[in-house]
Amino acid sequence: MTSTVAIHWFRQDLRLSDNPALTAACEAGNVLPLYIYEGTHDGGRTLGGASKNWLHHSLKALNESLGGRLVIMHGSPKEVLTNLIETNSVTSVFWNRSYEPWRVETDAELKLWLDHSGLKVQSFNGSLLWEPWTVHKSDGTPYRVFTPFYRKGCLQAPEPRKPLPVPKELKLVSDPQASSVQLDALELLDKRSWTDTVASHWKHGEQAAQDKLYAFLENGIPNYKEGRNYPSKPFTSRLSPHLHFGEISPNQIWWALGSYEETSDIDHFRSELGWREFSYSLLLHNPKLPNENLNKKFDRFPWVKDEKRLLAWQRGQTGIPIVDAGMRELWQTGYMHNRLRMIVGSFLVKNLLLDWRQGEQWFWDCLVDADLASNSASWQWIAGCGADAAPYFRIFNPILQGEKFDRLGEYTRSFVPELKNVPDKYLFKPWDATGLVLQGAGVTLGKNYPLPIVDLKFSREEALRAFEATR
Repeated sequence: MTSTVAIHWFRQDLRLSDNPALTAACEAGNVLPLYIYEGTHDGGRTLGGASKNWLHHSLKALNESLGGRLVIMHGSPKEVLTNLIETNSVTSVFWNRSYEPWRVETDAELKLWLDHSGLKVQSFNGSLLWEPWTVHKSDGTPYRVFTPFYRKGCLQAPEPRKPLPVPKELKLVSDPQASSVQLDALELLDKRSWTDTVASHWKHGEQAAQDKLYAFLENGIPNYKEGRNYPSKPFTSRLSPHLHFGEISPNQIWWALGSYEETSDIDHFRSELGWREFSYSLLLHNPKLPNENLNKKFDRFPWVKDEKRLLAWQRGQTGIPIVDAGMRELWQTGYMHNRLRMIVGSFLVKNLLLDWRQGEQWFWDCLVDADLASNSASWQWIAGCGADAAPYFRIFNPILQGEKFDRLGEYTRSFVPELKNVPDKYLFKPWDATGLVLQGAGVTLGKNYPLPIVDLKFSREEALRAFEATR
């Protein structure tokens, strides 16, 4: 082994291209590529089942791109790094920053410890277009409204850096003393039967992310602004899990967009990247975002505790077809179309009167793109208690949403096959159909498809009364 070893600690940057910390490690010497699975050792939130599933496949792809030389360890970062430093000629440690509150705190402690140990230690921004602490109002306070955050804060800031290539000199070392564990030993593949089904809907890894980006740029972006609202249409990028795990960087996406003629579709897609940045800004300045209402008057909101309602929502058995379709898409694929995320979220908090945190926790477990900042900010947005939130009295009507955005029922019928023969007129409100119509469609409400668990009109009125109680 050479006398100079630089550790590159992979985190949410599971790629070789546009990886600032990996590039710096290559410039410092021979590289020991390391991934630490922290599990519950990090003091933060444990990964959900779908995220663990994705991580398994993403690490497998990364290891293959490194020729099987990825060192995988399980434990706390300080313990793992101590062991590697003591048994190797390590002179420097590099990583790309993570922004979850507990990781910010841990990273600061690690940097101080490594620096006092005489090692070179440096972290980089490998997952955001702008560092969240650099985008603020002229008085230095953080933005709480998205449009000025993005238009004034982001777009008037220095342009995001250009992507870096895969390092030309990638000299890897792997130390038998490192006691690297086998990927399967991490037990990331959930024992629940749905995980195999979820994985079958995706390709994982850096190359898959790049392929998806360029397929989207060719086929999806020309109709993005309008087409993204229709869940049966292929006009969304589905890049979010690749972004979360760092199989692709936002910089690579940003600059790839720049090679196309500027259109309203491209501008709108860029603004969605801006929403991701906004979520991270909110999390940085409000570290309790995943658990506490930003708008404190919602601390008085009379949420209902009803496990039967919650279970029906989770299983896609609410009797509201478009809601059930969204929840079943989530369970079967680990993903949900953005329009449906808004519909099912509104239904949970405003028709069922269930606490948004219960929805956030279910999404955390079931989404392959579960991201602490985006998930928390989005749930607070739909609940009306977050920054720049949808007003609480904006209650999505799931019947109208279905009729407008899934007019022919392609999406709904694909996930709620019990209703495949129901005429379009009644697909989103089968309870209005006559017994003869339902009989002809093979549907018996309350038997092979549930009756609605709430009355939409009454529950809307109930939600508005509950909102009045917070004032």
